[in-house]
Amino acid sequence: MRSGAKVAVVGGVFAVVVGGVGYGAYNILDGLGDSGVGGGTDTTASSSEVKTGPVTKDEIDETSKKFLAAWAKGDAAVAAELTNNKGDAEPALAAYSESAHVTEAVITPGPATGSKVPYTVKATVSYEGKTKPWSYASELTVVRGLTTGSPLVDWMPSVIHPELDKGESLETGESKTASIEAVDRKGDVLTKEKYPSLGSILDDLRKKYGQKAGGTTGIETWINSANADGADKTLLTLVKGKPGRVPTTLDAGIQAAAEKAVKKYDKSSVVAVEPSTGAIRAIANNRTDGFDAARLATVAPGSTMKIVTAAMIIQNGLGSANSPVECPPDVTWEGVPFHNLNNFSMQNPTLQRAFAKSCNTAFIKPISPLGDKRDTALSNEASQYFGIGGNWQTGIETFDGDVPASTGAETAASYIGQGKIRMNPLNMASITATAVEGRFRQPYIVPKELDNRKFATASPLPGGVSDQLRQMLKYTATNPEGTATHAMAGVGGDKGGKTGSAEIDGHATSDSWFTGFSNDLAAAALVQSGGHGGDAAGPVVAEVLLAGP
Repeated sequence: MRSGAKVAVVGGVFAVVVGGVGYGAYNILDGLGDSGVGGGTDTTASSSEVKTGPVTKDEIDETSKKFLAAWAKGDAAVAAELTNNKGDAEPALAAYSESAHVTEAVITPGPATGSKVPYTVKATVSYEGKTKPWSYASELTVVRGLTTGSPLVDWMPSVIHPELDKGESLETGESKTASIEAVDRKGDVLTKEKYPSLGSILDDLRKKYGQKAGGTTGIETWINSANADGADKTLLTLVKGKPGRVPTTLDAGIQAAAEKAVKKYDKSSVVAVEPSTGAIRAIANNRTDGFDAARLATVAPGSTMKIVTAAMIIQNGLGSANSPVECPPDVTWEGVPFHNLNNFSMQNPTLQRAFAKSCNTAFIKPISPLGDKRDTALSNEASQYFGIGGNWQTGIETFDGDVPASTGAETAASYIGQGKIRMNPLNMASITATAVEGRFRQPYIVPKELDNRKFATASPLPGGVSDQLRQMLKYTATNPEGTATHAMAGVGGDKGGKTGSAEIDGHATSDSWFTGFSNDLAAAALVQSGGHGGDAAGPVVAEVLLAGP
């Protein structure tokens, strides 16, 4: 499409404006069947005419122009024929005016980048006499049809709106949930405009607590969740409902620091909790897919899991912070070799020094004497003392960690945070908080008195275990040989930390993990494909801790 072309629908009259000249949509769409740009069925192309290879620039321009024109004309059937999935595309395109109540729209495409064509949408939504402008940007991709060889728009819901996903739909009307005004622990109002990472959390809080808080409904445009239990996502408010006030444990200052910190790296997430109470002080993500990995990710935590493994070693009499351990370059477990980073080794280290250097072999070798218990010891430690997998009632949806019993080489892998172990930054921040506090305090984001829910509990760490864990974390963040020392250099107060790198199948670069504490604040960060823990996740955690008490 030519630069500056606009596809528009104004008051029900649809037009394509190219170079300042307006044409009726029927003129632009004439000859669709003769152009070689067919839809999913492509009945005009004979087998001898089927093209192969990448789509050309002309095909990209022509197909995107015709698709946008048909969409603008309101002809969902014709637009859908220009995609590679007519069955899904047609009802979604039709709903743009029928269910979302878009009455005016101007679509302005930008220059194509490869086969992708970006565009901005300036629309007007009208419902029962109420109207409001609505602007956003999205993009489409032109591909070659697998069976027809025709250039087609690669259909996905995000073509209509970038936040729309499979199984979701747009709707405008009276909202299904009451409005809320979420405030931080000091009473400061929290909005998704000021704190973008809180968008899905505020949606969750609204669905769960809006009516309880005394809010009323308004008129909105929203995304219907694909999950029956999920929260709808508000995109536009035409008429505000009266908001009910919902108190949270978040700290606006720490949340602002977290929002800024995750911008350092793509696919980064961070959570901060207060060890003395379990209160969540901040939760932030920087992801293009909108996934709230900070509280919902289910990925291996790497060597940050050695906090729990160290507790298990100490409690089972296999070692202590100051006892000697072995740290060879590699160790074999039931025929499977495990290595340290770059095959490093240490001469006569203590468990504390091996922890600080993140020696994998030192956290695998001592476990063998447990015999039959070795497959379940870590799972029991994580659930009984750290509350992992305990059905946390935080006030929002969370994944609460999983440390399953294992067998064979997976058992050894689990001791260093690999295998079947699944965590997210919320889980690891809680583990660190438990280690330094000496007991698990379930994380939460709204007071339990708001709905009288029951918090998960766990047994306190036995006497002396927490002291040793805190000692090891502090050493790792303050001693020159500690892998967390560089990242934590600018953090003051009583502090400690632990790095982690988790290898992911199919990824060339490991996930970067870091968890640490300063005074009464613990934080953990994940940067997917970020490499070493101290290099990417470490600076994220440090910036958040600096905003704490």
